[in-house]
Amino acid sequence: MWDYSDKVMDHFMNPRNVGEIDAPDGVGEVGSLACGDALKLTFKLDENGRIVDARFKTFGCASAIATSSVLTELIKGMTIDEAAKVTNKDIADYLGGLPEQKMHCSVMGREALEAAIENYRSGGTKKHELEGKVVCTCFGVTENEIERVITENNLTTVEEVTNYCKAGGGCGGCKGEIEKIIQRVQGEKTKELPAKAPARGRKLTNIQKIQLIQQTVNEQIRPALRAHGGNIELIDVDGNKVIVAFRGMCAQCRLTEFTMKDVVEARLREFVSDELYVEEDKESAAEPHNHRE
Repeated sequence: MWDYSDKVMDHFMNPRNVGEIDAPDGVGEVGSLACGDALKLTFKLDENGRIVDARFKTFGCASAIATSSVLTELIKGMTIDEAAKVTNKDIADYLGGLPEQKMHCSVMGREALEAAIENYRSGGTKKHELEGKVVCTCFGVTENEIERVITENNLTTVEEVTNYCKAGGGCGGCKGEIEKIIQRVQGEKTKELPAKAPARGRKLTNIQKIQLIQQTVNEQIRPALRAHGGNIELIDVDGNKVIVAFRGMCAQCRLTEFTMKDVVEARLREFVSDELYVEEDKESAAEPHNHRE
């Protein structure tokens, strides 16, 4: 059973703005019934160029219905330029969060909004088309879309990409290419970041500590593990205990204890706090990581 927020359940059980606007100013259709999710969004502008009405029709799960409902509520009263800035994170945050495996529903909402805006700006002549090379043929997800969800949501694993846009959730044949895209995008982001001095010696709040731990994992630890076919996931932070799970080749390596102490723990102590120590969550490492709709 998915752990849905009260807002998700409310918008699922009592969806707002269901239907289709007659003579709409913008129409956006994304997804496919064959792939399990589809959404049609229509909106109408008033004389001042603001969205006065927005309606949706969707085929999908509770999250798909809830995100579509919230999307229509969010954009009412906005100008086209304001609506164009709405992200999938805005949709998910408005709902009080979504299960990771359902984040693709918020991405579908953002895509439908972009398609409707594109349709409006073209005078109703242009329909949404895939841009870029198709990487996941099972769900028709392009390289451009994968790059975007990685960048906007700071994704670092193939599983996360699957959760956000379904790429890799079918036959799995594209997972290797998705991994390469993650490495390239995250590598480019790391190069753009200024070098940061170690945080040791300064008092950190719990939130600051967790954020700095995640940042150190992304920038200092994960690239080193990926160079050898491995990966790492931050599971939890409990006081000074950092719980991680190894992925890829690291999960099968007999030297994980060495990696945990001499790589992971050493880097965290260098860049965050010398009081930190690392433990491996072996149960999480043993769990299957293939979430499908």
